[in-house]
Amino acid sequence: MQNTRIMGLDYGKARIGVAFSDLSGTIASADHIYKTQSEQQNLSYFSNLVKEKSVTLIVLGLPLNADGTESEMSLIVRDFGAKLAGTAGVEVAFQDERYTSFEAEELLKEAHLKWEKRKELLDKISAQIILQNYMDEHPKK
Repeated sequence: MQNTRIMGLDYGKARIGVAFSDLSGTIASADHIYKTQSEQQNLSYFSNLVKEKSVTLIVLGLPLNADGTESEMSLIVRDFGAKLAGTAGVEVAFQDERYTSFEAEELLKEAHLKWEKRKELLDKISAQIILQNYMDEHPKK
């Protein structure tokens, strides 16, 4: 499928990291961090972003427990994903996000960034990793 833009989200109660794929749907890039507001404002913001960026699929990081079972936060993310799919009119997929924050933190440490800068970038780098992992596991035919 050509010209596929996928949006990856690292959902958090205070911030949501945002990443986008290239048009071929193979390379993820960190984009920005959205500071959460009311649920309705969040849904509206991401629905508008879907239209603006011609997104055809949203990948939400699913925060599972270490043993792979659903966490309390998983249910919140699944609920947000279902509402976003309805509001934005695009498919929402979920990607195991265990250890992505740790992986993002390690990448940022390797870049020798100070803690304040790492903290500022962490959510969008996590979103990039979530999206890249999804695309690697679901290659385009």
